[in-house]
This record gives sequence, C-alpha cells and structure tokens, in this order.
Amino acid sequence: MQTTAHPSRTPDREAPPWIGASPVAALLAAQRPWREAAALARSPVWRGHGVPHGGGLPVLLVPGFLAGDPSLSVLERWLRARGYRTCTSQIRVNVDCTRLAVERLERRLVEFTDRTGRPAAVVGQSRGGLFAKLVAMRRPDRVAGIATLGSPNVDHMAINPLVAAQVRLVAALGSAGMPGLFRDDCLDGGCAGELAEDLARPFPAGVPYLSVYSRSDWVVDWHACLDPDAENVEVDSSHVGMSVHPGVYRLLGDRLGELARRAT
Repeated sequence: MQTTAHPSRTPDREAPPWIGASPVAALLAAQRPWREAAALARSPVWRGHGVPHGGGLPVLLVPGFLAGDPSLSVLERWLRARGYRTCTSQIRVNVDCTRLAVERLERRLVEFTDRTGRPAAVVGQSRGGLFAKLVAMRRPDRVAGIATLGSPNVDHMAINPLVAAQVRLVAALGSAGMPGLFRDDCLDGGCAGELAEDLARPFPAGVPYLSVYSRSDWVVDWHACLDPDAENVEVDSSHVGMSVHPGVYRLLGDRLGELARRAT
C-alpha cells in the first residue's frame, strides 16, 4: 500500500488502465473481484488476526452506483465480527439524485448516532464515498471519520466511458419521468454545479478522511480519488473488489481501530 499526499495535476499524467486496453485485458479485469474475494476468504485478516477490536464504534455503510446495501454485506459481516455496530444506508439501487440521496443519508446518520449515542464512521464505495464525504461536510458533529473506496472525490465524472454511458442512460430515463433516478440536470445542469461546489469546499479539519484508490481501477480514473484533504492510500485492487479485498480490510481495520481507540 502507498500513501499519497496530494493528487497529480500534471497534463501528462498516467492514463487510466482502460485506455488502449485489449478485450482480453478487459475480460481479465472483470474477473478480478472473484479472485479478490477468494483471497479474502483465505486471508488471516478475514478471521481477525492482527485486527484491533472495534469497541462498539458505529459504522454506516454506503454502496456504489447501481448497487444496494447487499453489495457491502461481506464487509458488514466482517465489521460486526470485529466488534463494530453497523448500519446500512437503506439504498436499494444507488441511482437517485445526489442531493436527495445525501439528505436521506444524513437523516439515517442522525437516527443511527442518536441510537448509539456517539458519532459514526462512514464507509462508502465508489459513488457511496461521494455521499460519505458530503454527509461528513454537512454533519461533522455526527461523523467520527470517513473511508472512501474507489470514489471519484474530486471529479465525479472521471470514469470509464462505458460506465459514463450507463450514467447518462439513467439520467435520460430520469429526465423522461421515471421515478427514483437522477436526471440530466444532475450531470450537466444546476444540480451538477451545486455538487461540484460542495465537493470543492474544504473538508472539516477534525474529521479523519481516508481515500483508497487503485491505479488498476477499470471504472474510476484513480486520479479523481486523490483528494488534497484526504489521506490517499493506494491498494492494488479492482474497483468492485475493494469491498472484498484483503488489503482494504487490513487498512480499514487499522484506521477504524484508531477511531475506536480515540472514542474511548
């Protein structure tokens, strides 16, 4: 794992892995999450070896684009076994307007922290990491820290063109009147402008912020994960596989464990 102090801003920066890649490379990339999940099952970190106890720290989990809470069920099971109190986002499919989704997530966070009586860590994958960052900026008093996994925190549209096509299809359906979907305005209009302004605001200085990225991420351009306000840590993982990658679990165990110790 590598830690990066700040994102690269140079015009000749390293291209994302899908640029110029062969169909065989794309097929192999699509199979990586299954291999990563198998590696997690064999890893001592899955059984908690060397992982600090969570001490009852509340953790709110937020899934990525086109995914729902079940996509983080393996991570939730592991966190519970390590002594954390987990809470799902109640997102069935992450395709709603960002503003509306973050408002609902904020209410969910407030209800969760009211029940537990202490601030919660928020862990979000991909688009869910954007939500984690935004909700922490809205309610830093309720957030012990955040961890984002493969999240385009500084440019939410820095993604694989094939994924971008899916995003625009969802927006077109939303603009056509299908309920529960974000609209074109969320990508190019006033809603998108508000999102860009929110993401550009300084992150609360007292809230620990971990951004996990991978140069071999075939969904999000890894440069967009590098936030100047975050501790940016590189893990060699697929995009989807970050929620089942043993290196990510070791990192989360360490960072969440620090939050748990700080809270005692």
